Amino acid sequence: MSAQVSSNRAFFNQLKKYYTWYTGGFIAFIIVLAILEQLGLPRVWIGYVFLFATIGLYAGIGIMSRTADVAEYYVAGRRVPAIFNGMATGADWMSAASFIGMAGTLYLTGFDGLAFVLGWTGGYCLVAFLLAPYLRKFGQFTIPDFLGARYGGNIARTIGIVGAILCSFTYVVAQIYGVGIIVSRFVGVDFGIGVFLGLAGILVCSFLGGMRAVTWTQVAQYIILIIAYMIPVVWLSVKQTGVPIPQLVYGSVLQKVEKRGDELRSDPKEKEVREIFKSRADEAKARVAALPGSWQEGRAAAEKKVADLTAANAPIAEINAAKKAVDDFPKSADEAKTRWSGDVTKNSARTGAPAPHSTPFPSANPDAAKNAAERNTKRLNFLALVFSLMLGTAALPHILMRYYTTPSVSQARKSVFWSLFFIFLLYFTAPSLAVLVKYEVYNNVVGTAFSSLPAWISSWAKVDPTLMAVADINKDGIVQLAEIVLGGDIIVLATPEIAGLPYVISGMVAAGGLAAALSTADGLLLTIANALSHDMYYKMINPNASTQKRVLISKILLLFVALFAAWVTSLKPGNILFLVGAAFSMAASVFFPALVLGVFWKRANKWGAIAGMVGGLGMCLYYMVHTYPQFIAWFGTTKMDLWFGIAPISAAVFGAPFGMLVLMIVSMLTPAPDKQVQEFVEHVRYPYLAGDTVETMAR
Repeated sequence: MSAQVSSNRAFFNQLKKYYTWYTGGFIAFIIVLAILEQLGLPRVWIGYVFLFATIGLYAGIGIMSRTADVAEYYVAGRRVPAIFNGMATGADWMSAASFIGMAGTLYLTGFDGLAFVLGWTGGYCLVAFLLAPYLRKFGQFTIPDFLGARYGGNIARTIGIVGAILCSFTYVVAQIYGVGIIVSRFVGVDFGIGVFLGLAGILVCSFLGGMRAVTWTQVAQYIILIIAYMIPVVWLSVKQTGVPIPQLVYGSVLQKVEKRGDELRSDPKEKEVREIFKSRADEAKARVAALPGSWQEGRAAAEKKVADLTAANAPIAEINAAKKAVDDFPKSADEAKTRWSGDVTKNSARTGAPAPHSTPFPSANPDAAKNAAERNTKRLNFLALVFSLMLGTAALPHILMRYYTTPSVSQARKSVFWSLFFIFLLYFTAPSLAVLVKYEVYNNVVGTAFSSLPAWISSWAKVDPTLMAVADINKDGIVQLAEIVLGGDIIVLATPEIAGLPYVISGMVAAGGLAAALSTADGLLLTIANALSHDMYYKMINPNASTQKRVLISKILLLFVALFAAWVTSLKPGNILFLVGAAFSMAASVFFPALVLGVFWKRANKWGAIAGMVGGLGMCLYYMVHTYPQFIAWFGTTKMDLWFGIAPISAAVFGAPFGMLVLMIVSMLTPAPDKQVQEFVEHVRYPYLAGDTVETMAR
């Protein structure tokens, strides 16, 4: 054991030296690029340099870490020190949703957005206390491995495989979507091409070296993403307050934002714009109510206009515009209903005054009873989202797999602490960034003449008009807040331009966002491939497969899954934050009851686990596909009313308790597990038991 400890210490010191040099090299790289920008290096070249330099770096780590050894490929040889596993987990966790979407969510929703901070960080407390050390004591490679050993047979393992693939695939689509946004903005290629360019960066790591390559790449990615996140926020803080620690000035800037928000809520021009949107929503609502007649009349009027202009020999430009209006008009009454209903939703969303940023569960409804009901619904959704994210965090397979890579149970516990610390660095900064950007928009964009808009607005509007758009609705030539469409997904990426920083910092932030998305995508794709190659092929189909064949099959499956995920992403299936939240709800519903009760309740048995996992996941999916508009459109399901007003992103609030209840009831109604399974539970739950060997305790 002393030789092993000495070897681990030497390995740790070697890693510290490597990553210290790496961090210094990255900072020097930024400084050199900044100098070159001042000397005239074009912006597009800066974008290309960041893209290919970082992907090349990750590829280099992947090539150096390539392996065909099973333990190295699946669990990095179980020799990742706690602090480095914490950094890797932080990068694995710091997905596009956290890096790109967290500050944007807080910008858009204020207090309500704190549900994500509370849910995601609180979930790690559940990981530390309920799962990580016990799964590490179990050993093996995957979550379906644990389910198969704890509940016996292949049925529970198969459900675990399906659940892992479903959760991970939904999550990875969100990451690749973030990659597409970043690459298309900073390299100037089409979104679809950006998706497949980013995919190359994902594959070079996970494809070559599995968990070994992914781990050391994720440590490198964490260093890039945390530097990239912090520098613009510090600069923006200095610009607005003169203080370089944004967390210290958060309160004072928030007060200014609230004061300015009060002014905008009572501004006559703002009210005028909101009334225009209200009239548009009412008009669209009336057209929907009058279908199919309104569609027939509208199409006839558009065609008549073309005929009248043609007969009057009107200018060709006017005739072409009229023909285009006919071409763009809905082709059927059903299409008209879908489009006009969307117009109702879109315009109605812009009729309300800006909500106070720091007010919990705000409602502007003048009717006291409706105001109270709306606030109660928001409060319920806040708590439901915290619940879903906490349980989902504690059940995500790609996160739990990381604790198989540590040298011992105690290192698994310590790595949870380090994971929380490294995640905290970003989460503690995100609320400050949201407030600083909101202050900038309220004071330096609102009230500006359209002819003098900052350059960052037009540059982002070209990327995606649904993320950034400004239109002069009331034709007064001045920007009102209600005339701005600002998607949360661009807040972080646009911060350097908003702060007036050199473009090289924008490239650095893009590299950070890319690192966040790639690191999570690596872990997710590896989870899917491992579920198929290790849990399904090796454990269920061909137990005699050689180690080389198992690793080869994992790599082939990883490639096919990645290409399919990229294709799905190119269809833009939904916003990043919802896709991530959906993955968490599914993980909480299918895995959390079976894992926690599997560790802490000996009476939980095979049939209870099978029924609980199927029931929990089924309940979660049923609720989402009947309430989330994009899923309803995809699957052709019937839209139903929300239960208790709970948003579909929090479907785990129904799925997880239902799954746990079913698991407990079925377990009590069927025979108890045999003695071997109960001894297995004892072994997993206690770090050291009489009869455990030195090798067992080291695991």
